Amino acid sequence: MLRPFTTRPAALTLVLVTAACGITPGGHGGATDDIASVALADAEILPDPKTHVGETHASLADSGIAPIAESPRPKLPVTVTDAQGTEVTVTDTSRILALDIYGTLSQTVFELGLGDRVVGRDISTQFDEAKDLPLVTSNGHDLNAEAILELDPTVILTDTSLGPWDVILQMRDSGIPVVVTDSQRSLDNVASLTNEVAAALGVPAEGEKLADRTEAEAVAKQAEIAAIAPQAVQDKLRMVFLYVRGQAGVYYMFGEGSGADGLIKAVGGYDVTQEIGWSGMKPVNDEAIIDAQPDLIIMMTKGLESVGGVDGLLERLPAIANTPAGQNRRIVDMQDSQVLSFGPRTAEVLNSLAVAIYAPESTK
Repeated sequence: MLRPFTTRPAALTLVLVTAACGITPGGHGGATDDIASVALADAEILPDPKTHVGETHASLADSGIAPIAESPRPKLPVTVTDAQGTEVTVTDTSRILALDIYGTLSQTVFELGLGDRVVGRDISTQFDEAKDLPLVTSNGHDLNAEAILELDPTVILTDTSLGPWDVILQMRDSGIPVVVTDSQRSLDNVASLTNEVAAALGVPAEGEKLADRTEAEAVAKQAEIAAIAPQAVQDKLRMVFLYVRGQAGVYYMFGEGSGADGLIKAVGGYDVTQEIGWSGMKPVNDEAIIDAQPDLIIMMTKGLESVGGVDGLLERLPAIANTPAGQNRRIVDMQDSQVLSFGPRTAEVLNSLAVAIYAPESTK
Protein backbone atom coordinates (compact mmCIF):
# COMPACT_ATOMS: atom_id res chain seq x y z
CA MET A 1 0.00 0.00 0.00
CA LEU A 2 1.30 3.44 -0.88
CA ARG A 3 1.77 5.52 2.26
CA PRO A 4 0.26 8.95 2.96
CA PHE A 5 2.22 12.14 2.62
CA THR A 6 -0.66 14.61 2.45
CA THR A 7 -3.45 15.85 4.63
CA ARG A 8 -6.90 16.98 3.63
CA PRO A 9 -6.42 20.65 4.67
CA ALA A 10 -3.29 20.94 2.54
CA ALA A 11 -4.97 19.39 -0.46
CA LEU A 12 -7.90 21.76 -0.10
CA THR A 13 -5.51 24.70 0.07
CA LEU A 14 -3.90 23.51 -3.14
CA VAL A 15 -7.12 23.41 -5.10
CA LEU A 16 -8.18 26.81 -3.80
CA VAL A 17 -4.85 28.38 -4.74
CA THR A 18 -4.69 26.74 -8.16
CA ALA A 19 -8.29 27.53 -9.01
CA ALA A 20 -7.86 31.14 -7.98
CA CYS A 21 -4.82 31.53 -10.17
CA GLY A 22 -6.34 29.99 -13.27
CA ILE A 23 -4.30 26.93 -14.03
CA THR A 24 -4.63 25.78 -17.58
CA PRO A 25 -2.97 22.67 -18.87
CA GLY A 26 -0.54 22.84 -21.72
CA GLY A 27 2.98 22.40 -22.95
CA HIS A 28 6.13 24.02 -21.72
CA GLY A 29 5.84 27.27 -23.56
CA GLY A 30 7.73 26.61 -26.76
CA ALA A 31 6.65 25.54 -30.19
CA THR A 32 7.53 21.94 -29.43
CA ASP A 33 4.65 19.78 -28.25
CA ASP A 34 5.14 17.23 -25.51
CA ILE A 35 6.61 14.00 -26.79
CA ALA A 36 6.44 10.68 -25.04
CA SER A 37 8.94 10.32 -22.25
CA VAL A 38 11.32 7.43 -22.67
CA ALA A 39 11.08 4.53 -20.26
CA LEU A 40 13.42 4.92 -17.33
CA ALA A 41 14.95 1.52 -18.12
CA ASP A 42 15.98 2.84 -21.56
CA ALA A 43 17.24 6.22 -20.39
CA GLU A 44 20.86 7.35 -20.11
CA ILE A 45 21.24 7.73 -16.35
CA LEU A 46 23.67 10.33 -15.03
CA PRO A 47 26.55 8.87 -12.98
CA ASP A 48 25.97 11.70 -10.49
CA PRO A 49 22.65 13.58 -10.78
CA LYS A 50 24.13 16.58 -8.97
CA THR A 51 26.48 17.31 -11.86
CA HIS A 52 23.85 18.25 -14.45
CA VAL A 53 23.46 21.87 -15.48
CA GLY A 54 20.28 23.16 -17.12
CA GLU A 55 16.52 23.07 -16.90
CA THR A 56 14.46 20.07 -18.01
CA HIS A 57 10.84 19.57 -19.03
CA ALA A 58 9.20 16.33 -17.90
CA SER A 59 7.15 15.25 -20.91
CA LEU A 60 3.97 13.28 -20.48
CA ALA A 61 2.39 12.85 -23.87
CA ASP A 62 -1.17 11.73 -24.52
CA SER A 63 -1.50 7.98 -24.34
CA GLY A 64 -4.41 5.77 -25.16
CA ILE A 65 -6.95 4.72 -22.57
CA ALA A 66 -6.59 1.09 -21.46
CA PRO A 67 -10.00 0.23 -19.97
CA ILE A 68 -9.98 -2.33 -17.20
CA ALA A 69 -13.18 -3.78 -18.73
CA GLU A 70 -15.04 -3.48 -22.00
CA SER A 71 -18.54 -1.99 -21.61
CA PRO A 72 -19.17 -3.04 -18.01
CA ARG A 73 -22.79 -3.12 -16.90
CA PRO A 74 -23.40 -0.88 -13.86
CA LYS A 75 -25.48 -2.43 -11.11
CA LEU A 76 -28.06 0.23 -10.32
CA PRO A 77 -29.57 1.85 -8.40
CA VAL A 78 -26.71 2.50 -5.99
CA THR A 79 -26.68 4.73 -2.93
CA VAL A 80 -23.38 6.15 -1.70
CA THR A 81 -22.32 8.59 0.99
CA ASP A 82 -19.98 11.04 -0.68
CA ALA A 83 -16.89 12.80 0.68
CA GLN A 84 -19.05 15.54 2.21
CA GLY A 85 -21.29 13.09 4.01
CA THR A 86 -24.18 13.54 1.56
CA GLU A 87 -26.20 10.45 0.72
CA VAL A 88 -26.67 10.25 -3.04
CA THR A 89 -28.69 7.70 -5.03
CA VAL A 90 -27.63 7.09 -8.62
CA THR A 91 -30.19 5.39 -10.85
CA ASP A 92 -28.83 6.15 -14.33
CA THR A 93 -25.23 6.31 -15.59
CA SER A 94 -26.01 6.72 -19.28
CA ARG A 95 -24.84 10.37 -19.33
CA ILE A 96 -21.86 10.98 -17.03
CA LEU A 97 -19.98 14.18 -16.21
CA ALA A 98 -16.75 13.77 -14.21
CA LEU A 99 -15.14 17.11 -13.38
CA ASP A 100 -12.10 18.20 -11.36
CA ILE A 101 -9.11 20.49 -11.68
CA TYR A 102 -6.73 17.76 -12.85
CA GLY A 103 -9.00 15.69 -15.09
CA THR A 104 -8.36 12.72 -12.79
CA LEU A 105 -12.04 11.82 -12.40
CA SER A 106 -12.78 11.70 -16.13
CA GLN A 107 -9.65 9.65 -16.77
CA THR A 108 -10.79 7.23 -14.10
CA VAL A 109 -14.25 6.88 -15.66
CA PHE A 110 -12.71 6.12 -19.04
CA GLU A 111 -10.29 3.61 -17.52
CA LEU A 112 -13.23 1.87 -15.84
CA GLY A 113 -14.62 1.22 -19.33
CA LEU A 114 -17.43 3.79 -19.14
CA GLY A 115 -15.93 6.39 -21.47
CA ASP A 116 -18.71 5.99 -24.04
CA ARG A 117 -21.14 7.33 -21.42
CA VAL A 118 -19.24 10.56 -20.72
CA VAL A 119 -21.00 13.53 -22.33
CA GLY A 120 -18.72 16.48 -21.52
CA ARG A 121 -15.39 17.45 -20.03
CA ASP A 122 -13.45 20.00 -18.01
CA ILE A 123 -10.51 21.91 -19.47
CA SER A 124 -8.00 19.54 -17.83
CA THR A 125 -9.39 16.50 -19.63
CA GLN A 126 -7.13 16.51 -22.66
CA PHE A 127 -6.57 12.88 -23.66
CA ASP A 128 -7.51 11.93 -27.22
CA GLU A 129 -10.57 9.83 -26.40
CA ALA A 130 -12.23 12.82 -24.71
CA LYS A 131 -10.85 15.84 -26.53
CA ASP A 132 -13.89 16.25 -28.80
CA LEU A 133 -16.38 16.29 -25.93
CA PRO A 134 -17.99 19.68 -25.22
CA LEU A 135 -16.42 21.80 -22.50
CA VAL A 136 -18.45 22.65 -19.40
CA THR A 137 -15.79 24.92 -17.89
CA SER A 138 -15.00 28.47 -18.92
CA ASN A 139 -12.42 31.09 -17.91
CA GLY A 140 -10.06 28.34 -16.90
CA HIS A 141 -11.82 26.18 -14.35
CA ASP A 142 -15.18 27.91 -13.78
CA LEU A 143 -18.14 25.57 -14.07
CA ASN A 144 -20.71 26.76 -16.60
CA ALA A 145 -24.22 25.89 -15.40
CA GLU A 146 -25.83 26.40 -18.81
CA ALA A 147 -23.31 24.17 -20.55
CA ILE A 148 -23.83 21.44 -17.97
CA LEU A 149 -27.62 21.52 -18.15
CA GLU A 150 -27.57 21.47 -21.96
CA LEU A 151 -25.84 18.08 -21.79
CA ASP A 152 -28.62 16.64 -19.63
CA PRO A 153 -26.29 14.55 -17.39
CA THR A 154 -27.79 11.73 -15.35
CA VAL A 155 -24.99 11.86 -12.78
CA ILE A 156 -22.17 14.28 -11.96
CA LEU A 157 -18.92 13.34 -10.22
CA THR A 158 -16.86 16.26 -8.95
CA ASP A 159 -14.89 17.55 -5.96
CA THR A 160 -14.20 20.91 -4.32
CA SER A 161 -11.48 21.91 -6.77
CA LEU A 162 -13.87 23.53 -9.26
CA GLY A 163 -16.32 26.35 -8.71
CA PRO A 164 -18.34 28.36 -8.21
CA TRP A 165 -19.94 26.04 -5.67
CA ASP A 166 -23.34 27.56 -6.38
CA VAL A 167 -23.28 25.75 -9.71
CA ILE A 168 -22.97 22.40 -7.95
CA LEU A 169 -25.87 23.31 -5.67
CA GLN A 170 -27.89 24.38 -8.71
CA MET A 171 -27.29 20.99 -10.33
CA ARG A 172 -28.52 19.24 -7.21
CA ASP A 173 -31.56 21.49 -7.02
CA SER A 174 -32.37 20.57 -10.63
CA GLY A 175 -32.56 16.92 -9.62
CA ILE A 176 -29.21 15.66 -10.96
CA PRO A 177 -27.41 13.28 -8.57
CA VAL A 178 -24.08 14.94 -7.67
CA VAL A 179 -21.40 12.84 -5.97
CA VAL A 180 -18.59 14.86 -4.41
CA THR A 181 -15.42 12.79 -4.23
CA ASP A 182 -12.28 13.30 -2.15
CA SER A 183 -10.41 16.42 -3.34
CA GLN A 184 -7.11 15.14 -1.98
CA ARG A 185 -4.54 14.00 -4.52
CA SER A 186 -1.70 11.94 -3.09
CA LEU A 187 0.06 8.65 -3.53
CA ASP A 188 -1.92 7.35 -0.61
CA ASN A 189 -5.44 7.74 -1.96
CA VAL A 190 -5.08 6.69 -5.60
CA ALA A 191 -6.89 3.44 -4.87
CA SER A 192 -9.57 4.87 -2.59
CA LEU A 193 -10.44 7.63 -5.07
CA THR A 194 -10.74 5.07 -7.86
CA ASN A 195 -13.06 3.00 -5.71
CA GLU A 196 -15.15 6.08 -4.85
CA VAL A 197 -15.76 6.75 -8.53
CA ALA A 198 -16.49 3.11 -9.32
CA ALA A 199 -18.90 2.69 -6.43
CA ALA A 200 -20.90 5.77 -7.45
CA LEU A 201 -21.22 4.42 -10.99
CA GLY A 202 -22.25 0.91 -9.96
CA VAL A 203 -19.07 -0.86 -11.08
CA PRO A 204 -17.27 -1.62 -7.80
CA ALA A 205 -15.59 -4.79 -9.08
CA GLU A 206 -14.04 -2.89 -11.98
CA GLY A 207 -12.96 -0.22 -9.51
CA GLU A 208 -11.08 -2.75 -7.41
CA LYS A 209 -9.31 -4.08 -10.50
CA LEU A 210 -8.35 -0.61 -11.72
CA ALA A 211 -7.17 0.43 -8.25
CA ASP A 212 -5.02 -2.69 -7.99
CA ARG A 213 -3.53 -2.13 -11.43
CA THR A 214 -2.77 1.55 -10.79
CA GLU A 215 -1.19 0.85 -7.40
CA ALA A 216 0.86 -2.04 -8.72
CA GLU A 217 2.21 0.10 -11.56
CA ALA A 218 3.08 2.93 -9.16
CA VAL A 219 4.79 0.62 -6.67
CA ALA A 220 6.79 -1.02 -9.45
CA LYS A 221 7.86 2.36 -10.83
CA GLN A 222 8.97 3.56 -7.40
CA ALA A 223 11.09 0.42 -7.03
CA GLU A 224 12.62 1.07 -10.45
CA ILE A 225 13.43 4.65 -9.48
CA ALA A 226 14.91 3.55 -6.16
CA ALA A 227 17.28 1.25 -8.05
CA ILE A 228 18.90 4.14 -9.93
CA ALA A 229 18.56 7.00 -7.42
CA PRO A 230 21.30 7.67 -4.86
CA GLN A 231 20.63 5.76 -1.65
CA ALA A 232 22.66 7.66 0.93
CA VAL A 233 20.89 10.74 2.27
CA GLN A 234 23.91 12.95 1.60
CA ASP A 235 23.96 11.84 -2.05
CA LYS A 236 20.27 12.36 -2.79
CA LEU A 237 19.18 15.46 -4.66
CA ARG A 238 17.80 18.04 -2.26
CA MET A 239 14.46 19.02 -3.78
CA VAL A 240 11.68 21.51 -3.19
CA PHE A 241 8.41 22.14 -5.02
CA LEU A 242 7.66 25.76 -5.87
CA TYR A 243 4.18 26.87 -6.88
CA VAL A 244 4.41 30.17 -8.77
CA ARG A 245 1.92 32.44 -10.50
CA GLY A 246 3.89 35.49 -11.53
CA GLN A 247 0.92 37.44 -12.87
CA ALA A 248 -0.78 37.13 -9.48
CA GLY A 249 2.34 37.60 -7.38
CA VAL A 250 1.94 34.13 -5.87
CA TYR A 251 5.12 32.35 -4.75
CA TYR A 252 4.57 29.30 -2.55
CA MET A 253 6.84 26.53 -1.37
CA PHE A 254 5.02 23.25 -0.74
CA GLY A 255 6.23 21.47 2.38
CA GLU A 256 5.37 18.52 4.56
CA GLY A 257 1.78 17.38 4.20
CA SER A 258 1.27 19.14 0.87
CA GLY A 259 1.39 16.18 -1.51
CA ALA A 260 4.57 17.49 -3.12
CA ASP A 261 6.63 15.91 -0.33
CA GLY A 262 5.28 12.48 -1.25
CA LEU A 263 6.08 13.10 -4.90
CA ILE A 264 9.66 14.09 -4.08
CA LYS A 265 10.20 10.96 -2.00
CA ALA A 266 8.65 8.78 -4.71
CA VAL A 267 11.20 10.04 -7.27
CA GLY A 268 14.08 9.35 -4.92
CA GLY A 269 14.76 12.89 -3.78
CA TYR A 270 15.37 14.34 -0.35
CA ASP A 271 12.51 16.63 0.65
CA VAL A 272 14.35 19.58 2.16
CA THR A 273 11.24 21.08 3.74
CA GLN A 274 11.29 18.39 6.42
CA GLU A 275 14.74 19.61 7.40
CA ILE A 276 13.76 23.26 7.73
CA GLY A 277 10.38 22.61 9.34
CA TRP A 278 8.32 23.91 6.43
CA SER A 279 4.80 22.50 6.70
CA GLY A 280 1.90 22.75 4.29
CA MET A 281 1.81 25.44 1.63
CA LYS A 282 3.11 28.87 2.56
CA PRO A 283 4.40 31.96 0.75
CA VAL A 284 8.10 31.48 0.26
CA ASN A 285 10.73 33.97 1.43
CA ASP A 286 14.42 34.46 0.80
CA GLU A 287 15.40 32.99 4.15
CA ALA A 288 13.51 29.75 3.49
CA ILE A 289 15.04 29.34 0.03
CA ILE A 290 18.55 29.91 1.29
CA ASP A 291 18.01 27.62 4.28
CA ALA A 292 16.68 24.91 1.98
CA GLN A 293 19.68 24.99 -0.39
CA PRO A 294 17.91 22.80 -2.96
CA ASP A 295 19.85 21.01 -5.68
CA LEU A 296 16.70 20.84 -7.82
CA ILE A 297 13.36 22.64 -7.94
CA ILE A 298 10.17 21.06 -9.30
CA MET A 299 7.57 23.42 -10.75
CA MET A 300 4.38 23.44 -12.78
CA THR A 301 4.96 24.39 -16.39
CA LYS A 302 2.55 27.32 -16.49
CA GLY A 303 4.04 28.62 -13.26
CA LEU A 304 7.50 28.71 -14.76
CA GLU A 305 6.11 30.35 -17.89
CA SER A 306 4.31 32.97 -15.80
CA VAL A 307 7.62 34.40 -14.57
CA GLY A 308 9.38 34.23 -17.93
CA GLY A 309 11.20 30.94 -17.54
CA VAL A 310 14.27 30.23 -15.45
CA ASP A 311 15.79 33.67 -16.09
CA GLY A 312 12.61 35.34 -14.88
CA LEU A 313 12.43 33.09 -11.84
CA LEU A 314 15.96 34.02 -10.82
CA GLU A 315 15.12 37.68 -11.31
CA ARG A 316 11.94 37.56 -9.25
CA LEU A 317 13.32 35.27 -6.55
CA PRO A 318 17.02 36.22 -6.50
CA ALA A 319 17.66 34.09 -3.41
CA ILE A 320 17.44 31.03 -5.67
CA ALA A 321 20.68 32.16 -7.30
CA ASN A 322 22.36 31.47 -3.96
CA THR A 323 21.42 27.79 -4.08
CA PRO A 324 22.86 24.90 -6.10
CA ALA A 325 19.54 24.69 -8.01
CA GLY A 326 19.81 28.32 -9.10
CA GLN A 327 23.51 28.18 -9.88
CA ASN A 328 23.00 25.09 -12.04
CA ARG A 329 19.57 26.11 -13.40
CA ARG A 330 18.23 22.77 -12.20
CA ILE A 331 14.54 23.36 -12.65
CA VAL A 332 12.28 20.48 -13.69
CA ASP A 333 8.82 21.50 -14.85
CA MET A 334 5.81 19.39 -15.71
CA GLN A 335 2.34 20.22 -16.98
CA ASP A 336 0.10 21.73 -14.33
CA SER A 337 -2.71 19.23 -14.85
CA GLN A 338 -0.40 16.25 -14.43
CA VAL A 339 2.36 16.74 -11.88
CA LEU A 340 0.20 16.38 -8.75
CA SER A 341 -2.80 14.60 -10.28
CA PHE A 342 -2.16 11.15 -8.76
CA GLY A 343 -4.66 9.28 -10.92
CA PRO A 344 -4.54 6.29 -13.28
CA ARG A 345 -1.35 7.69 -14.85
CA THR A 346 0.60 7.95 -11.59
CA ALA A 347 3.31 5.56 -12.76
CA GLU A 348 3.75 7.52 -15.99
CA VAL A 349 4.11 10.77 -14.06
CA LEU A 350 6.77 9.25 -11.82
CA ASN A 351 8.60 7.81 -14.83
CA SER A 352 8.66 11.13 -16.68
CA LEU A 353 9.88 13.05 -13.64
CA ALA A 354 12.55 10.45 -12.93
CA VAL A 355 13.83 10.62 -16.51
CA ALA A 356 13.96 14.42 -16.34
CA ILE A 357 15.84 14.26 -13.04
CA TYR A 358 18.25 11.36 -13.54
CA ALA A 359 18.53 11.18 -17.33
CA PRO A 360 17.90 14.74 -18.60
CA GLU A 361 19.72 14.15 -21.89
CA SER A 362 17.12 11.50 -22.72
CA THR A 363 14.39 14.17 -22.80
CA LYS A 364 15.94 15.98 -25.77
